[in-house]
Amino acid sequence: MVTAGPTVEPIDPVRYITNHSSGKMGFAIAGALAAEDARVILITGPVHLETIHPNIIRVNVGTAQEMLTSCLQYFEQCHAAILAAAVADFTPAVKAARKIKSKKTPLHVMLKPTADIALQLAKQKRKNQVIGGFALETDNELANARMKLKKKKFDFIVLNSLRDKGAGFNTDTNKITILDKYNNIDKFELKSKEEVARDIIHKLSELL
Repeated sequence: MVTAGPTVEPIDPVRYITNHSSGKMGFAIAGALAAEDARVILITGPVHLETIHPNIIRVNVGTAQEMLTSCLQYFEQCHAAILAAAVADFTPAVKAARKIKSKKTPLHVMLKPTADIALQLAKQKRKNQVIGGFALETDNELANARMKLKKKKFDFIVLNSLRDKGAGFNTDTNKITILDKYNNIDKFELKSKEEVARDIIHKLSELL
């Protein structure tokens, strides 16, 4: 199972909170797995990308809650999950039923935390399953990635930094470091996301 793309959190019927994720990294991982004859369930937020490999089953979602529901539905039947989606950490506490009219006074939107998909999956994880996640950082990259690896109970985590040119959102390349639960650290040079995907699934194969 692979997650990809952003989530969208509605404020009203026409406005929403989201992020800059293009879904390219998650789709590249799904494609690399499918090319190795894996059957892939790709759970994706709204993106402008197509899936063409017959081994990929695509599940389209919108909100963080919808992504959680789909992940819980499919994870039980999977050997592994790679959580590459940029899931919103917060969602509006109340969604307006009608479009909020524009006005000159400030608009205050109360936000509440979304459910933690990684921790929810960790609760139902079997011994023979592997979960990998992502950490996008701007400072103290390794320390923050190690903390997230332990907090989310990942088997491995893929770190990339917004300070690295050619990495991050809306690029065709990425520069990653992979940390695993055994304290191994593998650093890689800037590569295409297709090449990065192969590095990630190589790490996955080591842990399965």
